[in-house]
Parts: sequence; C-alpha cells; structure tokens
Amino acid sequence: MNIKNNVIVVTGAAQGLGKQIAIRLGKLGAKLALIDLEQQKLESLQTDLANLDIESQYYIADVTCENQVEEIFQAIQSRFGQINALVNNAGIIRDHFLNKQNKNGSISSMSLSNWQSVIDVNLTGVFLCARQASKIMIESQTAGVIVNISSISKAGNLGQSNYSAAKSGVVALTVTWAKELAKNGIRVGAIAPGFVQTEMTQSMKPEILQQIESAIPLKRIGQPDEIAHAVQFILENDYFSGRVIEVDGGLRI
Repeated sequence: MNIKNNVIVVTGAAQGLGKQIAIRLGKLGAKLALIDLEQQKLESLQTDLANLDIESQYYIADVTCENQVEEIFQAIQSRFGQINALVNNAGIIRDHFLNKQNKNGSISSMSLSNWQSVIDVNLTGVFLCARQASKIMIESQTAGVIVNISSISKAGNLGQSNYSAAKSGVVALTVTWAKELAKNGIRVGAIAPGFVQTEMTQSMKPEILQQIESAIPLKRIGQPDEIAHAVQFILENDYFSGRVIEVDGGLRI
C-alpha cells in the first residue's frame, strides 16, 4: 500500500507509540484519523501535525464501547470518504499477580475489574475497531490493511495475566482475520514490541529500568519510532499478512 494520501486510523493516538506512529505516517503523506479519550493531548497532537502540513482529525471515543466505535468510524468515513488502514494501538495495563502472598501472610489477588478492563481495551477494543474498519473497506471495495499492536508479553509475563492473555489473543485474531479477509483484499499484521521508551517506562524507578536494559541483548530499550517503522513496513509490504513482527532488541521473556 502506498501510504501517501491514504486514510489511516490510529487508536490510542494521544501519546506514546500511537503518537509516534501518527507522526511517522503523517510525514509519509497519510491522512490521519486519531482516536483516544485524551482530548487535550489529541488537540496538541493535531496542532503539531498541522504545523508539519499533515492533515488530521481527532475523535474522542472509548474503543470498548460498541456504539461509540460504530459512530466514530462512520464519522471518519464521512469526513475522509474512505478508510485505507487501521492501526489498533490503544491499550492499558493493570498489573498484579494472580495471587501474591504478602510479608504479613495475607494474600492479594488480581481483581476481576483489573482483569476485565485490560481485556476490554486490549482485546475487545481491537475486535470492535477491526470489525468496523474492515466492514467499511469491504462495503467500499477498498483494499486495506489492519495493523494490531501486540506485545512481547504475549508469551506470558509475571504479574500480567490480563495483559498477556489479551496480547496473545491479539496475535490469534491477526492470523484469523488475515485468512478471513484476504479475499476482500485486506491484509492483517501485528507487531509485538518489547520495552519501549514511553510514559510508562519513564515512570519506572531508575534501578528497575537499569535491570530491564541489562537483560536486553542490545542493552537499551526501544524508541517509539522504531515501532512506528515496523508499522510502516507492514503497510507498505503488500505480501505481508497473518504474521507478527517482534521488535524487542532480542529480549525473550
């Protein structure tokens, strides 16, 4: 797919990976539809993009809400006339061990609300947005691309039952949709980032971050634009579908 002049939807676009993905694709000529719940940050991003002569429009929506997703994607289609690609990036973490015995002997458990909220955003949100985007592509007979952001945690990670389950599910959905949608000219791929320099990692204690970096074969955490570069590759390579790219500096957890 030629990125220039094509309409690309990015969820979770207000900050972190989503913001950098939007900037990279915008510089390549994409017209951007930006989805998030953080209006102030979206407004700031849209201003930054406009200063770079990048066309964009932001939309406030909760990707876990079926009605909101349907309405927003209809609004995007009305605004831009079509949807050529979707980057399913929105995600949250609510880490906790399944059950952890504390020093005083008590046991703390992952709450159902923390389990469900992560599944809702990181898995159901991916499903709802992909369903709506691909429906529009099929109806308009537009060959398109869906890029899902998974994680290195898809293989299972301590304290991340909810996140690991969701991100593993994202990979399974990617393979399934690639098979189902190929006949409509729609490709589906995924990216599994390792530790990346975002607001989350910047908030970590320096000693914890140092431990993480020392475990990575390349001895550093990734940069958001390195993940955005992988998104670009999937969009532009017309023979890539149904697979996940691991961008983690060689780390395995």
